[in-house]
Amino acid sequence: MDFDLTEEQTLLVDSLRKLLSDKYGFENRKAYAKSERGWSEEMWAAYAEMGLLGLPFAEEDGGFGAGLTEVCLVAEQMGRHLTLEPWFSTMVLGAGFLRHAGSAAQRGELVPQIAGGELRLALAQTERQSRYDLFDVATTAKKDGSGYVLSGSKGMVLHGDSAGKFIVSARTAGGTRDHKGIGLFLVDAADVTVRGFRTVDAGRAAEVILDGARGVALGDPEGGLAVIETVVAEAIAALAFEAVGCMDIAHNMTLDYMKTREQFGRSIGSFQALQHRAADMMVALEQARSMSFYAVQAAGESHPDERRRGGSAVKVQIGRSQRFVGQQSIQLHGGIAMTMEYACGHYFKRLTMNDSIFGDSDHHLRALSDDGGLVRAA
Repeated sequence: MDFDLTEEQTLLVDSLRKLLSDKYGFENRKAYAKSERGWSEEMWAAYAEMGLLGLPFAEEDGGFGAGLTEVCLVAEQMGRHLTLEPWFSTMVLGAGFLRHAGSAAQRGELVPQIAGGELRLALAQTERQSRYDLFDVATTAKKDGSGYVLSGSKGMVLHGDSAGKFIVSARTAGGTRDHKGIGLFLVDAADVTVRGFRTVDAGRAAEVILDGARGVALGDPEGGLAVIETVVAEAIAALAFEAVGCMDIAHNMTLDYMKTREQFGRSIGSFQALQHRAADMMVALEQARSMSFYAVQAAGESHPDERRRGGSAVKVQIGRSQRFVGQQSIQLHGGIAMTMEYACGHYFKRLTMNDSIFGDSDHHLRALSDDGGLVRAA
């Protein structure tokens, strides 16, 4: 398998890396986090100008027709700079549902607004009782004329306080934990109550209250779970690449610190025990990098069982690697890593947040075990 980037992919990565290196230093990030929105509107406009916000959409819908690989390459650069903008919620989650479930009319209306930076999307999926189960949905949607009326609440909606529209999972039939009877609905932000808050990694999320909100269906109003699982598989791949970007920087920061920090009259990097720990960090990083490549392949599996098992395997290894690399980067830096003024601790916070999105490594290890493992015995 050829893992070399094409000329177009190399240009995409180089252009984004240059933009973020110029505009997204650690001090810039701290200023963006303290702003009213919690992220940079200037950078969002720059993403739109670069074409990043139209990247995953088909050309006939007003996008650039890129695939999951290109989206993941962008995610890796976003992870390297700990970006705060609602790129993941809009371009991975929101765009995924529009591509897989939206009608041609819906895409024709919304894609130009998204690509131009005018509209941001957020996925309202998680509920208080659902934990990581995608099928556990208590929010209801009742048919009313040409649309639906939704009732319920959603929690931990990434960048929900800056979204113009929500993609909401709601039940049109069946019990709370039934796999059938789940629909996806497009709801205007003006029609819901949003309570925003800051996450541990300085990002933004919200609780969304749906009290008689009106929505229009995306695709089959009773067959939305299959679409949710498809989009989540793509999201896991993007999260894997983002984690690799974070780990790569954390590892490099740690190596640089070990070369310059002196103890007992010599750099701490000269101590063999610490060299071994740095080498173990590299092994964990490369294991995660390999699994991030596999994540793209797994997300493209046509059989839902294979796709689900592949996604779980990715979450297990990425979760283990990012926990180890994050912990070792803190330990090898010593006390300075615990200060808010130093970037290392912020990378560990992002990695911790990354692990919890769509199920942590423990959850997916149990799921993979219950499912007979990644490769089932004959």
